[in-house]
Amino acid sequence: MSGQPFRLASGGLVDRSRPLSFSFDGRSYRGFAGDTLASALLANGVRLVGRSFKYHRPRGILSAGPEEPNALVELRSGARREPNTRATVVELFDGLDAASQNRWPSLAFDLLSINGLLSPALVAGFYYKTFMWPAAFWEKLYEPLIRRAAGLGRAAGLEDPDHYEKAFAFCDVLVIGGGPAGLSAALAAGRSGARVILCDEDFRLGGRLLAERREIDGKPAAEWLAATLIELESLPEVRIMPRTTVFGLYDHGIYGAVERVGDHLPEPAPHQPRQRGWRIHAKRAILAAGALERPIVFPGNDTPGVMLAGAARTYVNRYGALPGREAVLFTAGDDGWATARDIAAAGGRIAAIVDARGESEPARKALADKLGARLFAGGAIEGTRGGRHLSSVTIRDSSGATTAVDCDLLAVSNGWNPTLHLTSHQNGKPAWDDGLQCFVPGTLPAGLAVAGSAAGHFALAQALEDGARLGREAAADAGLTPAPPAPVPATDPETTGLQPLWRVKGTKGKAFVDYQNDVTDRDVELAAREGFRPVEHLKRYTTLGMATDQGKTSNLSGLAIMAEQTGRTIPQTGTTTFRPPYTPVAIGALAGHHRGKEFRPVRLAPTHDWSREQGAVFVEAGPWLRAQYYPRPGENDWQATVDREVKAVRASVGLCDVSTLGKIDIQGADAAEFLERVYINGWKALPAGKARYGLMLREDGFVMDDGTTSRLGEHHFLMTTTTANAGKVMQHLEFCHQVLWPELDVRMVSVSEQWAQASIAGPKARETLRGVVDHEHDISNEAFPYLAARAVTVGGGIPARLFRISFSGELAYELAVPAAYGDAMMRALMQAGQPFGITPYGTEALGVMRIEKGHVAGNELNGQTTARDLGLGKMMSSKKDYIGRLMAGRPALIERDRPSFVGFKPVDPSQRLRAGAHFIGIGKAAVMENDEGYMTSVAHSPHLNHWIGLGLIRNGAGRIGERVRAYDPVRNGDIVVEICSPVFVDPEGNCLHG
Repeated sequence: MSGQPFRLASGGLVDRSRPLSFSFDGRSYRGFAGDTLASALLANGVRLVGRSFKYHRPRGILSAGPEEPNALVELRSGARREPNTRATVVELFDGLDAASQNRWPSLAFDLLSINGLLSPALVAGFYYKTFMWPAAFWEKLYEPLIRRAAGLGRAAGLEDPDHYEKAFAFCDVLVIGGGPAGLSAALAAGRSGARVILCDEDFRLGGRLLAERREIDGKPAAEWLAATLIELESLPEVRIMPRTTVFGLYDHGIYGAVERVGDHLPEPAPHQPRQRGWRIHAKRAILAAGALERPIVFPGNDTPGVMLAGAARTYVNRYGALPGREAVLFTAGDDGWATARDIAAAGGRIAAIVDARGESEPARKALADKLGARLFAGGAIEGTRGGRHLSSVTIRDSSGATTAVDCDLLAVSNGWNPTLHLTSHQNGKPAWDDGLQCFVPGTLPAGLAVAGSAAGHFALAQALEDGARLGREAAADAGLTPAPPAPVPATDPETTGLQPLWRVKGTKGKAFVDYQNDVTDRDVELAAREGFRPVEHLKRYTTLGMATDQGKTSNLSGLAIMAEQTGRTIPQTGTTTFRPPYTPVAIGALAGHHRGKEFRPVRLAPTHDWSREQGAVFVEAGPWLRAQYYPRPGENDWQATVDREVKAVRASVGLCDVSTLGKIDIQGADAAEFLERVYINGWKALPAGKARYGLMLREDGFVMDDGTTSRLGEHHFLMTTTTANAGKVMQHLEFCHQVLWPELDVRMVSVSEQWAQASIAGPKARETLRGVVDHEHDISNEAFPYLAARAVTVGGGIPARLFRISFSGELAYELAVPAAYGDAMMRALMQAGQPFGITPYGTEALGVMRIEKGHVAGNELNGQTTARDLGLGKMMSSKKDYIGRLMAGRPALIERDRPSFVGFKPVDPSQRLRAGAHFIGIGKAAVMENDEGYMTSVAHSPHLNHWIGLGLIRNGAGRIGERVRAYDPVRNGDIVVEICSPVFVDPEGNCLHG
């Protein structure tokens, strides 16, 4: 056909009335609707499509399905560039732009193929044995080279412009695979009235029927297929999902699937997702995913033009593309002979048939004569010739003599492996079948049955019978009355004789087991000699089965060679662990719309607009956006702004939004008892109208969170948490109530978003607050002392809550109003504080002041500190039980030499401290053995005019005044600091209580 020299003039399932244009490596080609990229390339005579990973050897198309290890290409360009895509499953569309990968400067001339000359040094496990000397070369030369060589394609460096969806489906029967077994199963279950979902990864249903010239009930199989699809589409409870791969089986009958909605289009429509991730809940499932053909390991088996026999048959019968004009068949069973017949029927010449079995039966001899092919019974291929494309093969006959035969296609058949991956996703183990010489499904997960080739039943008649029977049984198991059994269609006769040949021995040259990762039979032999014999060790030492195809064509060959080397059988050698996903899945399909702000929505405080008007620079704090600082004209950097804000609070008054703190309302007759059990300190004696600082532990005795809790009434408390841990604390409290102490009369609800809250801090805080709080409320120091907490009204009767608590160490209050009044509250406070020069301040200034005052925060509450570590051991009650009490008393958590919380100041005030710096004794080497702790928080103190820090150091409380090094190799920091009290400002608390 014009422009497609290997396209058949007729036949196949492509639509010749719909030509399509595409490009590969910048060169334009033509194909037809119904092609894959691989079939279109073959029709155009393109044989070299890629390079292998390690040796950069030329590689051609090996298969016609998801098992393809060689034909990995990059699709599209720019933000939509997608690497490592299998050309065999890429549906051709007009304008498709594809490129080969892992080559430089070009596919035809790859300079990195020089790696083949280095192959004696690049054997299995070479990365454990080489690059050892000189040691100084590792970081500067060896590691950069290895990292540059790693990987195959290039991921797009731009944000993905497409969108994805997640969806959920529920069914009585899920059928996985749209071949003859799957279609029969779906039809039987659908006729029984079951809700059926039929998924197939292909864009056309039919499975191997699309690739074979078979008859069902005396007619072409295509007629049975068309009639079956028409009936399935007419059944109201049957849903057919092509282009959908079921990639994983999970607990409780849940299956993961990905539907490729727009991958066959140049761009998805604006309303369409590119892919849709499905979570399918099925009462029963039938796996009818077919089987994958096995190659034979022999020297030169990776030359472009060497192809699996079933794949060659697929390209001829389904796509109308002849993969070669002069073909040689190398087979260990009857299946390869079908390929010889079909290639000859399509106009190709069969130069030779090499049947690895012994004496050939008369029928096979007669067929070889009919095809005009030389028959080598008991022979083997011991070599190939051709660089970028196969030109000839060397055949060794049963007597040991060799013959060279010219050809451009070598079709190889070594039997089939059932596609049983899903059966192993729930710890199922496959079982070896000696008769079939393959692994078949063993113990099956609950609710899953296997039909057809996936069960090792390779004959078409068996597949049709399996599917019909299991479809009825699945419907019955789902609680439905199965339809009366229909007669199983009759099929044409077939034979499935097989004597597998795992490799051709006694030959020279590289014989590849894993095509993509360049694992040879000698690599497996080396692993056996060096003791890496268990399957998982073999896999990791040689990288066998660890490429993007996950060993679909290589695992069993590798196991057979290892079994031979160790004198064991294949089942004794074992099999690798199959894990989801079955084939690669785009991360976007798993995330759906849960990306960016939809993955983690930004929460805005009720006062956000006011902060923005004040010129705030915002920062993420947990799920919230908080004002970090409020720059003013003329301030050159954030440090100048923060220093100004801190000075303003210390000198007069400042205003800070603290609405984002977690707020949990706790009520009930047992509310106080509940708090006694979750906090380390006591709460029953706390009078109404007072607040108290509380610390809660995890079960393991480490600190979970801290905050203040106020008693608003006898049975009414309001707990505050840190912004980041609000959700975690709420979950913890609900667990404690529902699981640990359901008998307690207590109820809780998060009210974080119901209240807007502001901190008014500084010497003029009380005067400012008096301009907002209604006059009938006395907020003097005597009437409203430190840690008071009461309901008040503001603005002429608006209900509010006032707390006298301070994070800054200054006289401070927190005023809370219903969220709707939050913006008005901030404006009213600014107006009331105007005579005192009130200054808005953000989280940076708040952090500086909490460090100056020695308060712990998230940096110290990192999940690795105890109450004693933080200097809060005296809070731990000895009169009651609470979560974490026993575990907090473990010997290792109370030893004297544990890192404890102290302050640090530089001996040279001009030097800057760095959070994360590690403490090392002066005069000691900077090695792990001398590490004594680390700096958790640092700040520049405008009050002291130098940097200060908080941190954890061994026996810190007993080392006040001692000097150590603060060592920070990442930022070239190595300064001497003095251990001091963590309270740098107002240690007597005069400001706090003023």
